[in-house]
Amino acid sequence: MSTYIELNNNLEILKLTRIQELLPSTLDEVSKSNRSFVDILNELVRAEIDYRDERARKINITVSSFPYIKTINDFDFSYQPTINKQKILDLSTLRFMEEKTNIIFMGSPGTGKTHLATALGIEAAGQRISTYFINFAQLMEKLKNAAKENRVEQVVKHYLKYSLLIIDEIGYLPVDKDASYGFFQLIAARYENRSTILTTNQPFSKWGDVFGDVVIANAIIDRLVHHCEVIKINGMSYRIKGKSIFEEDN
Repeated sequence: MSTYIELNNNLEILKLTRIQELLPSTLDEVSKSNRSFVDILNELVRAEIDYRDERARKINITVSSFPYIKTINDFDFSYQPTINKQKILDLSTLRFMEEKTNIIFMGSPGTGKTHLATALGIEAAGQRISTYFINFAQLMEKLKNAAKENRVEQVVKHYLKYSLLIIDEIGYLPVDKDASYGFFQLIAARYENRSTILTTNQPFSKWGDVFGDVVIANAIIDRLVHHCEVIKINGMSYRIKGKSIFEEDN
């Protein structure tokens, strides 16, 4: 067995995929350049590290359960001028997570709340921060079933483990009282320990109706907004962008 084949086999055993891919072109370069062996080896190792970082980033984004892949750069701030673009860019630095701050995007359906929440989540997941995205109705169903089986604490512990939890679409449907109390337990557990991003189409004054209990709703709001950026979006839905809703049918 030649030394080259043995080297290739060893790289495969060690799962040094990127170095194995670059090996032929690197050997060609060695014969034509005066670069030192250390410089070339360091370049190969750096390429392997970058490859693994990118692979880990993609895996982390995939397991975070985002509804789609959209970034801050994909957002049309000109269509929603009430949003402070610099504020969103500052949030995208993830500085808010160091301070365990929450974010609430509040506005009518279709105004970009989920897009912005997802974009911030993808930024976090891309930096290998444990992140999870879940629809509010799905979370409430999990908590409702957990209450029936006396395992709410287990569900709370599961979602507490994420450094960033994104809960989308609070307010579309009223929820079961047991689920509401489970949600309170989750928010209380994350309070000042983890950052949470929420989107809602309802003002806080309506959360008593959403959760079926004004006291529980106020307790949830109290813990969420103590350290929180509340971003209100007043604008038209992206779903009707470029269309006239006043056009008469022919």
